[in-house]
Formats: sequence, structure tokens, C-alpha cells
Amino acid sequence: MSIAPLGFALLGHPLGHSLSPAIHQAAYAELGLPHRYELCDVPDEPAVKAALERLREGHFAGLNVTVPWKRLALRLAEHTDRLAAEVGAANVLVRGADSTLTAYNTDVLALAEELAHFAPELRVASVIGNGGAALAAVAALRKQGVSRCVVTARGFDGQEAPESWPHAQQFRRLGAETLAWPARTDALASAWHECIHASQVILQATSAGMHGVDSGEALAELVPWTAAAPGTLAYDVVYNPSDTPFLRRARARGLLAVGGLGMLVGQAAHAFELWLGQRAPREVMRVAAERVLASKASR
Repeated sequence: MSIAPLGFALLGHPLGHSLSPAIHQAAYAELGLPHRYELCDVPDEPAVKAALERLREGHFAGLNVTVPWKRLALRLAEHTDRLAAEVGAANVLVRGADSTLTAYNTDVLALAEELAHFAPELRVASVIGNGGAALAAVAALRKQGVSRCVVTARGFDGQEAPESWPHAQQFRRLGAETLAWPARTDALASAWHECIHASQVILQATSAGMHGVDSGEALAELVPWTAAAPGTLAYDVVYNPSDTPFLRRARARGLLAVGGLGMLVGQAAHAFELWLGQRAPREVMRVAAERVLASKASR
């Protein structure tokens, strides 16, 4: 019996860096599925809403969502999975039989898997960033049983009340502590130094160092690397390029430095399984992602 081809897509803006089509198409090819996966660049809110209507109408069978539309996708879906509700952002939309949409956050699941593999003994973590990736990181850390999580971000201005910091209250609802940006004063730098010293994980959850965004050098210099204990995991959610200033500085200190490719593949695999109800061929998906990254690096 032949399988009807289905359409899937990634919503976001911009999308030139995305590896998602290669990852998903490799999975379809491995399993002999006739499905297609495409990029859908949506520059504004009306374009996002139009794409979701196409999903409801059956033009797509499922959608991934990336920056800057993860929060909007959550608000527009009729139903919300618990993890997506906790984080306040969705990266996967699933169309139900009644054409309603359910929002999921598979970033949390994928990062929790990465942490379980690379840092199974977690107690304290330091997170840099205050966007959707940082919120997913805190949720993943909590899922792994971390007892203390400290979050700092450029938008956390020590001259203003912590209640006014962007998304700070949501981080605190997730059980994290918030620290003003440590570059502001010596006292904050000292507090950040203590956090890094106590941490088993330093998690970079911004776009710093991403291809086409910025060099990432300034953020890498923010971390007091000499305070990090041997065996600390330095995890960078950035996957393109595969090596960032954050990772290079961590490696020079002798830390375990891991980029975000595993998280990218993991979230894609979870999305695949939500849409199609069958196990994703993760190794094939990872090899496809690595091949594309290698080709980009050689240009």
C-alpha cells in the first residue's frame, strides 16, 4: 500500500542557516517515506498566522517553529503541551484530526537528553541568555534534577528593578535565580565568578557566535573560565558554526566543550515522532546535519 506524501516546514526569519530540511529529508529517505520538508520564511506576524492556517487546512501535516516566532506559535495554538506552557514557547505544532493545533517544545526534551549524556551528576548550573533557548535550558536543567540554576543576560540591567528584566519573572517561576549582567560592576562580576565556580554546567543559550549574527568573542570573554572546575560541561546551543569562541575558550581551560548539534538533531527527532508516530532514525539525521555543516565550512 502506497503512503500518501505529507508536507512539513520550518517557520522563522531568517532561515538561511537552517539544517532542518537536510535532517528531515534524510529521515524520510532512510524510511522510504515520500514526504517533503521545506523552509517557510515568515517575516511578520500576519505571515505566521497565514502559515498556521495552511496547517489547519491540511496543506502541511506539521510545522517546526524557530526564532523569532516560538512565543507567538504557542499563543496561536488551540492546545498546549505542559512543557511548552512552562517555557512559554513552542517549536513544534501538530495538527489534530479536528484541524486544531497542539504546541510542543521538543527543545527541552532534546537538551535534557544532552545533559543526561554529558553531565549526569548535575547540581548547579549557570545559564547565559533570556530568550526561548534559555527558558528551554532552565526547564531541561530542572528536568535533570538541578538544585540551583543561575541565569544572567545582557537585558538584566542592575540599574533597574529585577521585576522589570525581560522574562525574569518567568525564569523565577521555573525555579531559577536571576543575576544582573556581570559586566556592569565588580560586585556582579564577583557573584558571577562564584556561580561559575559552583557549576557543573555553563550553558550558552544566545545566538552569540552563530554564523551571520556576531563573532561571539565578547560573550566568551564574559565567562571567568579560570573559576570553572575541571570536568565542567560548557554547552553552546549554537550549532553553526560547529566551533565557537565560547567552545574554544572552554576547551583551552580543559573543560568538556559541546556544541548544539545534538540538541538540534534531538529536537528534530522528537518532532518527527510526534508528527508520524514512528521512531526517528537519529544517527542518519545527525550524519546528514554534519555533512551540511562540513560543506558550509569548506566554502
